[in-house]
Amino acid sequence: EVQLVESGGGSVQAGGSLRLSCAASGFTFDDYAIGWFRQSPGKEREGVSCIGPSDGITYYADSVKGRFTVSIDNAKNTVYLQMNSLKPEDTAVYYCAADWGPSCHLTTWYHTQGVYDYWGQGTQVSVSS
Repeated sequence: EVQLVESGGGSVQAGGSLRLSCAASGFTFDDYAIGWFRQSPGKEREGVSCIGPSDGITYYADSVKGRFTVSIDNAKNTVYLQMNSLKPEDTAVYYCAADWGPSCHLTTWYHTQGVYDYWGQGTQVSVSS
């Protein structure tokens, strides 16, 4: 059974940090790029970051560049999203997703439909001002 399980969410004040984890099981981890997405109430889901487990190439949304860092631990089949300098507008449910293919695609990694094969259930991040 394929599973993506996010953890590490919580409540922090603006300027704080959190590290999210995405633990994968049930598929060959090296064959899938992992994307991070988020969705705030009343807003559409948006792409945050992506990492390819084979080449380590990463992409970020402009809104998080310089503040968020995605990394991978192949031995643990886990992808991390380190979030620093958090802002109230980062408040959202954060999801990880798996896309077959060892690399993130430059023009589609942030697509919320038609790209990713598996999705996690999400973890809540709340940032207060």
